Amino acid sequence: MVANPSLCLPAATGMDGDDTVTAEVCKEGDIGDGELLEVMVAGYPVLLVRNKKQFSALGSKCPHYGAPLSKGVLRGERLRCPWHGSCFNIKTGDIEEYPALDCLPCFKVTVEDGKVFVTAKKKDLESSRRVKDTSMRCLLNYDTMLLLGGGVAALACAETLRQEGFTGRIIMATKENHVPYDKSKLSKQMNLKAEDAYLRKPEFLSARGIEMWTEKEAVSVDFQKQKVRFMDGSSQKYHQLLIATGSHSSYLKVPGADLQNVCILQTPEDSRKILELATGRNLVIVGASFIGMEIAAFLSDKAGAVSVVEKKEFPFQHALGPEVGGVAMKMLQNNGVKFYMETELRELKGKDGKVTEAVLSSGENIPADVVVVGIGVVPNSTFLKGTSIARDDSSAILVDLHMRTNIPNVFAAGDVVSFPVELLSWEQSSIHHQQVAEAHGHIAAFNMLKREKKLHIVPFFWTRMLGKSIRYAGCGKGYTDTVVKGSLEQQKFLIFYIRDGFVTAAASLNCDPMVSLIAEVLYSGKQISKEEAE
Repeated sequence: MVANPSLCLPAATGMDGDDTVTAEVCKEGDIGDGELLEVMVAGYPVLLVRNKKQFSALGSKCPHYGAPLSKGVLRGERLRCPWHGSCFNIKTGDIEEYPALDCLPCFKVTVEDGKVFVTAKKKDLESSRRVKDTSMRCLLNYDTMLLLGGGVAALACAETLRQEGFTGRIIMATKENHVPYDKSKLSKQMNLKAEDAYLRKPEFLSARGIEMWTEKEAVSVDFQKQKVRFMDGSSQKYHQLLIATGSHSSYLKVPGADLQNVCILQTPEDSRKILELATGRNLVIVGASFIGMEIAAFLSDKAGAVSVVEKKEFPFQHALGPEVGGVAMKMLQNNGVKFYMETELRELKGKDGKVTEAVLSSGENIPADVVVVGIGVVPNSTFLKGTSIARDDSSAILVDLHMRTNIPNVFAAGDVVSFPVELLSWEQSSIHHQQVAEAHGHIAAFNMLKREKKLHIVPFFWTRMLGKSIRYAGCGKGYTDTVVKGSLEQQKFLIFYIRDGFVTAAASLNCDPMVSLIAEVLYSGKQISKEEAE
């Protein structure tokens, strides 16, 4: 059936105007094969790439956080950002790996008499990003894709569906009252307004025919009738369902946990509330997790006192090991943060209903006007209890590499799932990284459209404290050995995590773009032996 154009919403496109400029940027011999060079066109930086003697010109900054791509890693036609691992095709500018959502603009390159010229549209030079064109929403297509969750997994799925030609109905339903936002900023930049963390504005989604249902929490699913029921009593039928409901912070289970000013960080409102409550007061953070450490770092010069309580010997010891955890701990100690390690919170005491003191199992008491809990997360899958969907012992939904569950027409993605991890010899595991969640949503979209596509990803993660970023790529779960290059004391190092004699992950501080380079090697399937790492 050919759709009546009058029944279709207009296609979303990034084109407006044709104001172009041409500039000589360098001599042909100024850039060697396989090299990256930042050049200027009409006062704007452009990335010039030479690969197999052919030139390409692209936007010079990563659309994610603006990293200079001239410092990135080039392998073949794939360019990886040095900061957070986003990948782009140098021929098309198309994004090939998240966390960035947008592509790079591409510019025409010509070579005359040994001189290299770049021709570009002024608007593309100004933005250094290109939003992919999408299909139209056609009202004659009655298929409904229902996406439960308002995070990056659901967003990546919705955008991919439109980019790949789906013209039916797309509904994103979230219990939150925001469009998808960058959750990683909540603990790193706690003074942000919610709108400043939005990944897409409401008008962006509506222009692409993506319905955003906020304050709409799913309470049950009837898989036979293909219907979801919501907290407000309404229900919605679907043809294909994506469950991307994420996870929530684990709650304290000690006396006094219900006192006022005992907080978790889940939403932008939580972030601003913690900042307001902790400014000039005694702050106690329970759990030296990534979120806990980032909050401690951000509030170290704002709170009256910051104390971190952790049952292990070092911060994020399980994920990054004692070496990196020790470096992070020293960084925060030098900024006045006090650590209570290898002990646990036994009780919270209060006065007039508000917390005043934290009592530790070691017998120590810490003044506490505000307590923030960062002791792990739990999948948001309680609404699936009693159904036949397969979940693991932690209640994470089990999916395959196509993001399919054991229920027909039902997919799942993001923090709520456990999936086969290539770097763990296909062991099922949950990985709570933004980039992984986006990749899940992207792969789910292809398979919801009946196009076979498997997940192939090297997890990439970063944590930022006191202006310094620790980057991490791979999956070090179960590692038995490490190889450290550089100096932990001088906070300039690269560390390899070894399992069964081979590198499964790497972390670095002040060694860009080494983690991106290792991510590309692992992505290619090449194994790095311990001997090679040494």
